[in-house]
Amino acid sequence: MLEPHRAGLATVLKEWGRIGCIGFGGPPSHIALFRKLCVDDRKWLDAQEFEDAIAACNLLPGPASTQLAIFCAWRVRGRAGALVGGAAFILPGLIAILVLAALFLGDPPTWVRAAGAGAGAAVAAVALQAGVSLIPAGWQRKPSRRRWTIYLVLGTVAAATVGPWLVLVLIACGLAEILAQRLPGPTRRPSMALPVLALGGGALLPLAWTALKVGALSYGGGFVIIPLMQADAVDQHQWMTAAEFLNAVALGQITPGPVVHTVAVVGYAAAGLGGGLFAAAVAFSPSFTFVLLGADRFDRLRGNARVRAFLDGAGPAAIGAILGSAIPLIRALTEPWQYGVLVVAAVLTLAARRGPVLTLLTAAAAGVIIVLAGGSLPS
Repeated sequence: MLEPHRAGLATVLKEWGRIGCIGFGGPPSHIALFRKLCVDDRKWLDAQEFEDAIAACNLLPGPASTQLAIFCAWRVRGRAGALVGGAAFILPGLIAILVLAALFLGDPPTWVRAAGAGAGAAVAAVALQAGVSLIPAGWQRKPSRRRWTIYLVLGTVAAATVGPWLVLVLIACGLAEILAQRLPGPTRRPSMALPVLALGGGALLPLAWTALKVGALSYGGGFVIIPLMQADAVDQHQWMTAAEFLNAVALGQITPGPVVHTVAVVGYAAAGLGGGLFAAAVAFSPSFTFVLLGADRFDRLRGNARVRAFLDGAGPAAIGAILGSAIPLIRALTEPWQYGVLVVAAVLTLAARRGPVLTLLTAAAAGVIIVLAGGSLPS
């Protein structure tokens, strides 16, 4: 057993906060930064332990890179380190996205609205890139070619059609794979009971439910949560328009830190700054709970045959959900020029392999130029 405390809380606050400030590009960037810090530079963890932590976090629902950040801080400085490191990783991006939400969702000037319309038009292409990039690794761990493809298709169709019920399809695919592998005997599972929220008034209770789904019931990373949030925020509760939701997703991509920050924009639209902070707190609390209560059981989690079988089914469905999330995002576009921006963004992401931040910033600039030249803004 390695010593639990390898750095002071001040060091954790500084280093995790630094990654929270520069962690543009989503989970691949976050993983690379934490590997360099914890394995290569400081040698707080060995390479095998770090890879095991990545695998274990990917077995959990919710934002895997956030859970990895919390786990690494726990490994370096115990529970206090996990709380400090997790908060330091999350807060820079959260502050940035709430400031931008106030700018984009208030009464912004024309050029800001144009930038949002341009970036929003490119979001579907970024979602496709995210899904396509996961297919090779997922295909290598396929349960069977036929079942893997079926789960992928089911996830794609569900994301495009059933909105808030997507999570049930992901769970069903996981359970179906457990049955398909015919794993024998009952297996004891750690308690994953979620806290009961008793909130009254206004949008708080439905907002809590939306944020809880984002933080505790999503598999496969950022874009799986998009159809869940869109169905709640735009269609059911009408906290924001479809165009504003596209802006929210774009903001979640161009700010540092986890994509789950997007839920803070939804919370801001529903209940102002307090709603944004509340939604973020609810969405990230399961990640802290899972790691703080289960980090010392990660090895057993990875070795649990039923957990792995569940992910063999839910994993490809989640990849399909990321691909399928592009369809409602495309349907939210209203101006002809936005489709042109989408095509260019698809070329940049899928053919030229440009990253999401550069693609979205390019699309935002294109939106400003087009609108200033006489193009119409989305209503």
